[in-house]
Amino acid sequence: MSAGEENEKAVRDCFENASKRNYDALDDIVTQDYVCHPEEARGPEGLKEMVQGYHDAIGDLRVNIDQQFSAGDYVATRITITGRHEGDLMGTPPTGNEVSFTGVTISRCEGGRIVEEWELVDMMGLLGQVGALPALAKS
Repeated sequence: MSAGEENEKAVRDCFENASKRNYDALDDIVTQDYVCHPEEARGPEGLKEMVQGYHDAIGDLRVNIDQQFSAGDYVATRITITGRHEGDLMGTPPTGNEVSFTGVTISRCEGGRIVEEWELVDMMGLLGQVGALPALAKS
């Protein structure tokens, strides 16, 4: 297995285990000095806490990897997240709405483990689906 394939597998394993709430597996996938931007989750414990927050807000959270590729130590992953809004989401009480939103994660790996990540998630799309955004004014 090439280094790129090993890194892609680490990122896939991270998403899969996080989706299934298999948090203990994350200890072997991310390094102790792991950091996720912009949330600034640090280390395996920070990642577990961040993922638990997503699960608390979006019940039955599922992550589908739509596309993935690597270059050097970096892996780019485009994802779609689905589930039901069953918990507080940034101050918005549960609506029970089914949600589906997309994101892109850039992961930097060393030795087949994730060291650092940058996440870009369509929060506007998600917040719109749960009614957290005011209607746009019409002129």
